[in-house]
Amino acid sequence: MHYLDYAATAPVPASVADAVYRAMTGDPYNPSAQYDAAGNTRRALQENRTVLADALGCEARSVVFTSCATESNNWALRAAAYHGRHTGKHIITTAVEHSAVLEVLRAMEQEGYEITRLMPDASGAVSAQQVARALRPDTVLVSMMLVNNETGAVFPVADVARLLKARQSPALLHCDAVQGFMKVPCPMQAWGVDLASFSAHKLGGPKGIGALYVAPHLKTLRPLLWGGGQENGLRSGTEATAQIAGFAAAVSLWRENGAAYLANISALKAECLRRLLTIPGMARIGQGESPHILSMTLSGYPAGNIVTELGQQGVCISAGSACHKGKPSHVIAAMGLSRRDAAGAFRVSFGPESTLRDVEALYEALRAHQQNRFPML
Repeated sequence: MHYLDYAATAPVPASVADAVYRAMTGDPYNPSAQYDAAGNTRRALQENRTVLADALGCEARSVVFTSCATESNNWALRAAAYHGRHTGKHIITTAVEHSAVLEVLRAMEQEGYEITRLMPDASGAVSAQQVARALRPDTVLVSMMLVNNETGAVFPVADVARLLKARQSPALLHCDAVQGFMKVPCPMQAWGVDLASFSAHKLGGPKGIGALYVAPHLKTLRPLLWGGGQENGLRSGTEATAQIAGFAAAVSLWRENGAAYLANISALKAECLRRLLTIPGMARIGQGESPHILSMTLSGYPAGNIVTELGQQGVCISAGSACHKGKPSHVIAAMGLSRRDAAGAFRVSFGPESTLRDVEALYEALRAHQQNRFPML
């Protein structure tokens, strides 16, 4: 099997699975229990929270655990809008956010919020200047992802944070940092981001656990869940201690080996691009700067067919949402690609376990597909 779909999810390393197992089979206590025996569980929870906080360059109390990044995004957007309810109902985002952001905002639009969606240029980039032009006195929220999950474009989140501060805007800044965490710098507190969403399974952690960074000054953030007061009263419910242990273990692996991981990933991405561009009809989509995501098109060859055929040969890539019922994804559509280029769009993404053999297998499979199949009319 040649797995090249790390932007979708990452395999779980043995050491991460071991951390989950130890947490599940060790102390059985509820971390909120008051008896002494639960102390180790509470301490482990705090230590794991600190691992994430250290990776983000923030205080441990700013890390709130959730069930996934979709939950983090939903909560952040709703809470930020409620925070600014006396200021206005205008929200700025980009047209190429993940659906976990866009669908929430679409629902909020039906509730009376006005949404400005910034369009990317042909390379997939969105600028801080676009935010500056869209910013209004009644803007309560700017939501911008760190790395686009389809193109790998890195967005100017730090620049937007500086812009909002310079303009003395009351708007909060939310960042969906799922694809960028541990792959590109994201010191959210130093940048001045107010809310940021994260997921474990993109790093080799378990599925079903995410986190929300909440800036220290947001002491009145609207809770997601009311109940027993866990997570500093922001998200009640017994913490998923085993999944949290796995999240922390995955982050620790990246902190220890990240330089080597990224050097290998970047080299493989460059070599993959070089080889694929030798295939007739192949072109790169955008100029994604992230080290792990490469967006390509085999112009005129339906991406859904490519992904299916390669999967049957044991090569796993993704058309992502770029091939949904025969229509281009919202990201591809926003970039203004031609119909033929949009139809052939696919994503290759790399991780710590990726090898040159994976790239070679992808190249050979795509070359054979191009030689043996007719493009669409």
